Formats: sequence, C-alpha cells, structure tokens
Amino acid sequence: MAADTSCSKVRVMLVDDHPFWIDALGEDLTELGCDVVAVAHEGAQVMDRARATLPDVVVMDLNIPSPDGATCTQMLTGEFPDVKVLVMSASGERDDVLRAVKAGASGYVLKSATKQELLDAVTKTAEGEAVFTATLAGLVLGEYRRMANNPGADDDSPALTPREFEVLRLVAKGLSYRDISEQLFVSHRTVQNHVQNVLRKLQLHNRVELTRYAIQQGLDT
Repeated sequence: MAADTSCSKVRVMLVDDHPFWIDALGEDLTELGCDVVAVAHEGAQVMDRARATLPDVVVMDLNIPSPDGATCTQMLTGEFPDVKVLVMSASGERDDVLRAVKAGASGYVLKSATKQELLDAVTKTAEGEAVFTATLAGLVLGEYRRMANNPGADDDSPALTPREFEVLRLVAKGLSYRDISEQLFVSHRTVQNHVQNVLRKLQLHNRVELTRYAIQQGLDT
C-alpha cells in the first residue's frame, strides 16, 4: 500500500494490551505513512509515554489494565487539549461508547471493522473529524437526545439558522464536507462557511468540538 499523504508525519501512539494487535496495526499505520511514536500495554504507562512523545493521535483500547481506556482518555485530553483520542474497541456496548465520548474521545470504531476502515478512521481523526462506526453514531445521538429532553437540559443554545442546524446535524452524523454539500445541493465552500459560522456562534474551535456539542444537544438524524 502506498503511503497516504494525509497520514504523513502524523504522530500516533497505540494503547492496547494485545501485542499482536498493536504489532499488526502499527505495521499498517507505518506503511500508510504515520509515525508510530509510542506504544503502551496498560493504563499506568500511558501518561508518561504521551508526555515523552507528544502524539497527535492516540489509538486507545478501553479494556486495558488499570486505569482503563476511558480514564486514560480523560487524563490525556485534560493534560493535552490538542491530542485526539480514537477508541478502537471490541465492545459496542452503550455504556462503553458513551463513557468514552464523555471522557473526550474524538471517535469510536469497532475492531471488527475492516483494515481499511480502521486506517481511514485514524487518518480522519488526525484531520480533525469525529469518526464513529455508523451504528454507534446513532446510539450516541439517541442517548444524548433523551438526556437533552430532561428538565436539566441546556436551554441557552445560541441562535442558529435552519441551514446551520442542518449542517450541524450532518456533521454530527460523521459526514464529510463533500458528502454534506452533495446532500444539501450546495458547494463545498458553502458548507465550510456554514461550519465556520456555527463554530463562531458556539465559540468552538474545531469539528470535533462541534460534533460533541451536537451530541450533547441531542440532535436527531
């Protein structure tokens, strides 16, 4: 496989307690052009190795020796706001997915995905996209919609236009700007402008933060 320029120079750290999985994924990512700067097999190793190597993306398994992957995700995103954590897990259980997202994960994909899907998830995460296995994206959106309908839900949302709400909803579903432009029959530049307007109104900084906001607001599909 030829190196993909979208992964060139991306510094990746792998966290998993299965050596064979780490070895295989590491080889694939290296072949793709990523720079695998560190690996960790248990939670106790994560922070020291992240501090030593400063990765751009951390690929995190949830079921690792203490502290677990969700706890490590929370610690990483707390100390390194710019780091992107992509969870790759065998579990598609609701509680695991929601806990990872609440901890700050940029995305969540199942290990049962194809090799290409897993590699694409890493490159898209590096580019700032929120990547979820399709069935999990629906689960997360549905859960936060129910939470948003509770009396304690935030009613102070900034005023967005109907088109901006539509773009926000599609971003939350994980669609690319190109996909959104095709679905809404507008130009790629128009989609970018809508996203920038939404970011400005919501005082957010990037697409990952935008997706988290959409989830917290319970935007439907």
